[in-house]
Amino acid sequence: MHFNRVVLLSAMLGLACTAHAAKPTKKPATRSSTQKAPARKAEPATPGAQTTKPKSMQEILDATQASDWRTLDPANTLYLDLASGRVVIELAPGFAPAHVANIRTLAKEGYWNGLSINRSQDNFVVQWGDAAEDDQQKKPLGTAQAKVPAEFERTGKGVKFDRLPDSDGWAPQVGFAEGFPAARDPQAGKTWLAHCYGAIGAGRDVAADSSNGTELYVVTGQSPRQLDRNITVVGRVVQGIELLSVLPRGTGPLGFYEKPEQRTAIKAIRLASEVPENDRVPLELLRTDTPAFTQLVEARRNRRDEWYKRPAGHIDLCNVPLPVRPVKK
Repeated sequence: MHFNRVVLLSAMLGLACTAHAAKPTKKPATRSSTQKAPARKAEPATPGAQTTKPKSMQEILDATQASDWRTLDPANTLYLDLASGRVVIELAPGFAPAHVANIRTLAKEGYWNGLSINRSQDNFVVQWGDAAEDDQQKKPLGTAQAKVPAEFERTGKGVKFDRLPDSDGWAPQVGFAEGFPAARDPQAGKTWLAHCYGAIGAGRDVAADSSNGTELYVVTGQSPRQLDRNITVVGRVVQGIELLSVLPRGTGPLGFYEKPEQRTAIKAIRLASEVPENDRVPLELLRTDTPAFTQLVEARRNRRDEWYKRPAGHIDLCNVPLPVRPVKK
């Protein structure tokens, strides 16, 4: 099961550019040669102005408390093991419950073990699953479901949402839900996960409900937000993305590998809960509903360290860092 190639080719051709309006110039008021300018009063100093150096991202992280962090749930964590190392994936059952349940079953039954990474498209995605084109030759699904419903968005106004104040071209509001980059339409009561770098989605054909989690992809290029609400997002990579982003680009259409020897073998994909404790990767993630995270976002929105000469005053959802660190023992 692969992406609809015509749809994705069209999606990749859409380029966006932003025009910056020129700032209008003001003409100085005329003054007669004999008229003197009024004396300018000294402005009182703003309390604290430029007296406190803004904290860097690292200083903010160094000042965090244990309560600012959350640990990964082993039952919702996937380990993708390659010869080059391990990729850690956090699943999102709150947004894709049927897909995540199927993925858990597939992982428990070893479905991906021995399969391969079959696609690496430049500035877009890396995709893995069963490379067989003939359905008769595809690996059996075991007890996993062959068909699950599309889960493009989550309906309900009770979703906890940590909103960014910045505008977004793809949604009325953006922010974070359950630790994932997300967007929402508050009037419609709909929230969905965004296709940011590292997002994991379930590949499908033309029909909306043609994905079941067997074919997964990860975003390894500039955030293709046009895919939001068109494909089910099942999670995101929290560690090891570089093992996927550096894979050789595929030579076939849409970055698919044309020869079996070009593919990267998958040693195993397992749930962390199924892995012995001494072989797990204990990680914790900075919570997005804390003052520390708010400070971090502001530090990245307006970079005031010595190198930056002009703070941007804006941050894109997919450029907000989501810090991960080993669990302190």
